[in-house]
Amino acid sequence: MKNESTKRIKDSQVEMTEIVLPQDTNSLGTIFGGRVMQWMDIGAAICGFRHCRTAVVTASVDRLTFLVPLKIGHIVSVRASVNYTAKTSMEIGVRVDSEEPLTGKKQHCSSAYFTFVAVNEAGKPIVVPSVVPVTAEEKRRFEAAKKRRQERLTMREHETRQSRK
Repeated sequence: MKNESTKRIKDSQVEMTEIVLPQDTNSLGTIFGGRVMQWMDIGAAICGFRHCRTAVVTASVDRLTFLVPLKIGHIVSVRASVNYTAKTSMEIGVRVDSEEPLTGKKQHCSSAYFTFVAVNEAGKPIVVPSVVPVTAEEKRRFEAAKKRRQERLTMREHETRQSRK
């Protein structure tokens, strides 16, 4: 099953809202990094599914950063957007922001780039629709993602050569 259509970035974007509950936190009252990663992966997966309209699987996560802690009671916004597509994979950028509920103060907390692969019913990779960047910001992200993809491919090639030694 090939899907060679093109899609606009805005058609698959995701924004999820969560709240940091006590069971999400460590002994300091700040969220476990793994919980943030889970929310990011879910947001990215929904974005990828919307883009491809088929199952997608996480292939890699890179440049994950935790900038400020999320505390109990914070409102969390997870936003995901397709930055770039290759033949069977796509890069999805995910950003996490927090909001202090009593003051409304918002902060950027985390970011990462997820690579997802579209798969068929047998779990085999299939062609993803091309993404069409429209705005200047989308075009900037597209070009940056293209460079990151090349870096990932170069790194994978290097790791493959090293493992053969």
